[in-house]
Amino acid sequence: MQLIVGLGNPGRVYSGKRHNVGFMSLRHLARGQGIRFDRKKGLARIGGGVIAGQKVVLARPQTYMNLSGRSVSRLMKTFKAGLDDIIVIHDDIDLPLGTIRIRRGGASGGQKGVESIIAELGSRDFIRVRIGIGRPAAEATGPRADQAEVVNHVLGDFNPAEKMVIIQLIPRVSQAIVCLLQEGLTVAMSRYNQSFAGQ
Repeated sequence: MQLIVGLGNPGRVYSGKRHNVGFMSLRHLARGQGIRFDRKKGLARIGGGVIAGQKVVLARPQTYMNLSGRSVSRLMKTFKAGLDDIIVIHDDIDLPLGTIRIRRGGASGGQKGVESIIAELGSRDFIRVRIGIGRPAAEATGPRADQAEVVNHVLGDFNPAEKMVIIQLIPRVSQAIVCLLQEGLTVAMSRYNQSFAGQ
């Protein structure tokens, strides 16, 4: 059984924000596979089904981003899942907009949801599907943004041009996850670790 977790913040006010691209991607995957988020368990909205011949549980933690690890830890215990069974989908400010990076392990890169998961599980050794949202535009010509600017950026809306990239990218994230389940990590990394912007 694979536990696939999309990170984001619950509530309509956060819907469509850059920080919620994990939720958006998981929702697209669920719709494409006929899976409904019809239960509440482990501090999350969950849905179960079969993707690429594998039993899966899709989960959207309802703890808010910074406490995502609490939900993931509970879900792992509930479904008797190990680290090898976990796939986490999340935004990444350090990747250019329109980029997918799949990997196992590594540091959190400052992503608070991933930090929380690492802290709760006591391990970095789970698969992440990172979705680039880019840094604040001012950084292109000036000094790096301060923490307040970063927070405003990730909690802000995609501008119209960014939204067009994301609309095209999210189906590719679903394809990457199906590939990951069907053909494994090495093939998925080779095929999908690239920038989609401008293609």
